[in-house]
Amino acid sequence: MMARAGLTVERITRTAADLADEIGFDNVTMSGLAKTFGVKDASLYSHVKNLQELRARVAMLAAVEKTDLIADAVAGRAGRDALAAFAHAWRDYALKYPGRYAATQSPMPPGLADANPGALRAIELTYAMLRAYGLTEPDLTDAVRLLRSTFHGYTALEASGGFGDSRDTAVSWESVIDALHVALERWPSREHKETT
Repeated sequence: MMARAGLTVERITRTAADLADEIGFDNVTMSGLAKTFGVKDASLYSHVKNLQELRARVAMLAAVEKTDLIADAVAGRAGRDALAAFAHAWRDYALKYPGRYAATQSPMPPGLADANPGALRAIELTYAMLRAYGLTEPDLTDAVRLLRSTFHGYTALEASGGFGDSRDTAVSWESVIDALHVALERWPSREHKETT
């Protein structure tokens, strides 16, 4: 058991993230976390204001971890290679750390979103990768939304056992990446739509 004096915001956040991976992000409570440490709830409240703050801290930790993995994966790559590296890092993180990943998909309280370095860097990485496809606004934002919804939807379905067919999900994932690559290369620009 950890002594009360050993509690820090960082240790509490990391332990909450580990617990989220075990029992699900939405199931993490201050009381459950206090039991993990072998302390009373009040011991946590002297470090973390409330459950909302704790969840926001887990989300920020997870965003940094996930973004670091993606940044390492895409470094020095472009086009389909960068897209595939990005997609694989996203999927690997989502499947290995389901609670942390769920935290990255939850809305941040006002004010904290702007202070989330992981989320901000993730946006920069995504836009940088897509610029290699020659996309500009507003197509860039539309493409970001396509990637995020595809990656999130696929990994959420895979993690929950939502794909009933016997086909290997990793093989299908490669096909999804190929299809996204083709879509990004042939993106219908806003100007083209307006003139046809």
